[in-house]
Amino acid sequence: MPKDPIGKVLALYLSDAKDKTRLEKESLCLDENGVIGDKFYAKDIPRSVLISSQESYLLVQEQNIHLPKGALGENIMIDYNPYHLSANTQLLIGEVILRISQNCTICNHLSHFDKRLPRLLKKDRGIFAQVIQKGDIKIGDTIYLLKELS
Repeated sequence: MPKDPIGKVLALYLSDAKDKTRLEKESLCLDENGVIGDKFYAKDIPRSVLISSQESYLLVQEQNIHLPKGALGENIMIDYNPYHLSANTQLLIGEVILRISQNCTICNHLSHFDKRLPRLLKKDRGIFAQVIQKGDIKIGDTIYLLKELS
């Protein structure tokens, strides 16, 4: 196991396919197809997990915009800003190894909350990742950087 943790899991979310709501969870179970039970499960494997940082919410808050937690569509909210990490960088969170596939693109649905959000969060909404090693992630789990590519 790597020596130095880089952060912790603050919140976990699941998108329910039936009623289209965001459910806050204590833990998530992930496999090679993504977050089990999420509406995006097995749909776009390289983009099956969305990780956002609390930094995104603080950036929004500084602009006096109210954005409910989980509104960025993330599955995992962390206290570390991962937006500078390159594609193929690997993270260990709980039992799960994730490989970053790309920065998250901005969706126009964020305009529903405030018209400034798509521009404000253009590079700070989140990162998509693919599951390399399945397992569970729980709130409070430590995050380790396994392999960073430049």
